[in-house]
Amino acid sequence: MTSALELLRRPLIAGAAALLASAGTARAQKPAATDLRSFDAYAAKAMKDWKVPGMAIAIVRNDSVVFAKGYGVRKLGDPTPVDPHTVFAIGSSTKAFTSATVAMLVDDGKMKWDAPLTTYLPGFRMYDPYASRELTVRDALSHRSGLTRGDFMWYAANYSRDEVLRRLRYLKPSWSFRSNFGYQNMMYLAAGQAAAAATGQDWDTLIRERIFAPLGMRESSTSVRALPALPNVAQPYAEIDRAVTLVPYANIDNIGPAGSINSTVLDMAQWLRLQLGDGKYGGKQIVSSANLAQTHTAQTVMKYELPWSLYFPEAHLMSYGMGWFLNDYKGHIVVHHGGNIDGMSALVAMLPDEKIGAVILTNMDNSLLPFVMAHRIFDDQLKLPPTDFSGQMRLKVDSLDALDRAAAAKVDAAHVPNTHPTMALDTYAGTYTDSLYGDMVVRFDAGKLLLSYGGESEAELEHWHYDTFRVIWKNRLLGKPLITFVVDATPKVASMSLENIGEFVRGP
Repeated sequence: MTSALELLRRPLIAGAAALLASAGTARAQKPAATDLRSFDAYAAKAMKDWKVPGMAIAIVRNDSVVFAKGYGVRKLGDPTPVDPHTVFAIGSSTKAFTSATVAMLVDDGKMKWDAPLTTYLPGFRMYDPYASRELTVRDALSHRSGLTRGDFMWYAANYSRDEVLRRLRYLKPSWSFRSNFGYQNMMYLAAGQAAAAATGQDWDTLIRERIFAPLGMRESSTSVRALPALPNVAQPYAEIDRAVTLVPYANIDNIGPAGSINSTVLDMAQWLRLQLGDGKYGGKQIVSSANLAQTHTAQTVMKYELPWSLYFPEAHLMSYGMGWFLNDYKGHIVVHHGGNIDGMSALVAMLPDEKIGAVILTNMDNSLLPFVMAHRIFDDQLKLPPTDFSGQMRLKVDSLDALDRAAAAKVDAAHVPNTHPTMALDTYAGTYTDSLYGDMVVRFDAGKLLLSYGGESEAELEHWHYDTFRVIWKNRLLGKPLITFVVDATPKVASMSLENIGEFVRGP
């Protein structure tokens, strides 16, 4: 996806008895000693430093929910506070639900980790015929398909799940098959669709029946379509032009198995209990410990580099399991997965050997606050001296932002003023096509060029220089890329190239 969409990050509180009673069968347990006032003060300052309107946190230790609390507000301008029942989007933290569902189907004998994906999806194709034939369920869940992301295709268009997978065959590989870690949302869609084909139930039904229902996750859903009917939902925000701005909830049903779950920290605490309990919940084995352990086991070695090194900068080694990142943290193994989707950032993180887990949900786009709070929580629970991870990370991120601003300034400096397009504006109108992404339609209306894509995304084309225009998407989270038209010798407009996406050829 575009960089704006990446990053991909104690004592019981007052009233906690009632909250825990509604949280499945969690037992009350004396948590590790800490200063709640100090923790709350740290959380409040971190939220201010990271410009986050609302946050909810739950901590699980030894099969008990020992902390559950909301901070801030659901919506700016409305004093209604976030509480442990407030619903947030969890983004890519959804991936572990998909891998756990596959683990259950492996238990049932309906799927195999190392079976080719075409066993369940006979029509599945990739650009490389060898990879099409050899890609297994494990490969799809381990981000080693050899493919770059290509997320614009599903994010900016309203293609169905089946159509997204059909178009995947046109995405050219960036690396050879199984040679490199490459984060790939569409591979998780493929795994989810394979699970659906193996059972005759769609992915959403499988998640509800195999995970939400047995864990009592009654406030969770697999689509934003369920949210308007709910009374307690956090509203999504993003920093746009340095202002914290309300943005719409993103409907990403077409990539559901990779990121469409919405939940609360109390519901997610039950999910943590299952993970930390080796697949057992409330005395019942929901998924076998052996197959759940497969998801927590390193499958793909990762290069310790940005953006991954931001999350746990003290780590020495990092790898990916199936739905989980794995690395070391101050002498302990940490298993975690963040989630980022329009206006929301989440993190589910565990120290499995210590039976400690935390979930942090926020309503701010592309925020590192969930990782900031995870560090503080882990240090508290491990009785380690707390460090100001928030301050340290703020300095690093500010430095990276400065580099981004310098790069943008370089682009602006290359702008040539007082130029004109080669052709009359109306001659640029037409349909431009790419095999992977489909059609982009340019229209001439009231003296302006307008762009539409995939029945979902609209933009105005603002002249930049010569035959290059800046794309002003209505969805500001898509950024403001440049688009350049190519005029052939006829002369006529033959194609256009969208920055960071590719070339689209004009139809007849």
